[in-house]
Amino acid sequence: MEYLETLHEIFIEGARYKYIIQGLIFSISVTLFAGILGVILGVGLALMRISKFYPFKKFKKLQNFNPLNAIAIVFIDLIRGTPAVVQLMILANIVFIGILRETPIMVIASIAFGINSAAYVAEIIRSGIEGLDKGQMEAGRALGMSYYTTMIEIIVPQAIKKILPALASEFITLLKETSIVGFIGGIDLLRSANIITSQTYRGVEPLLAVGIIYLILTTIFTCFVRKVERGLRVSD
Repeated sequence: MEYLETLHEIFIEGARYKYIIQGLIFSISVTLFAGILGVILGVGLALMRISKFYPFKKFKKLQNFNPLNAIAIVFIDLIRGTPAVVQLMILANIVFIGILRETPIMVIASIAFGINSAAYVAEIIRSGIEGLDKGQMEAGRALGMSYYTTMIEIIVPQAIKKILPALASEFITLLKETSIVGFIGGIDLLRSANIITSQTYRGVEPLLAVGIIYLILTTIFTCFVRKVERGLRVSD
């Protein structure tokens, strides 16, 4: 009972639980928007990586050079080779300045995490596509479909079934990565715990509360993905 009173003082008095709610909404929103952006960019990058675009065939030294593939590789290596917090800080303090300074932190964070996630999603999708039977592409082309139409309507949907677990892991990682948004002033779950700690001088309970929330969120999402996987297996 005494400890329950302590918890009441920490979270209920002063309505400090609202910081947790605010941080939860912020973290979920950033994860959702970043996830959508990451998948869209990731699909584009994956298609660039496996494209057959050779515009310099007339030049012997450049006949095997694919500019789309080169651009995608540089982007992916650059993003995967630098920490997410560095990318977030660059976007917030170098890109979004001047007339863009009033851009909401949620938008900045969503773009930063979306770009970061896209590099990993691209490689996940690429590996899934390249793991499919090459006869799928040949069948699509034999039906008169263009290369990109075949990719979008035949190859990518099948690849998604194979890479769904890896994409789910990336989404969970993305959710947990939002805990660094506090570096640019965003009030995410972790930042909300720090605010409560600064007001109550209790560090363990707020962190435990945030940890439990993250665990619940990831568990719910994992169960949802497993249900989707079972549905896809049945549809096969």
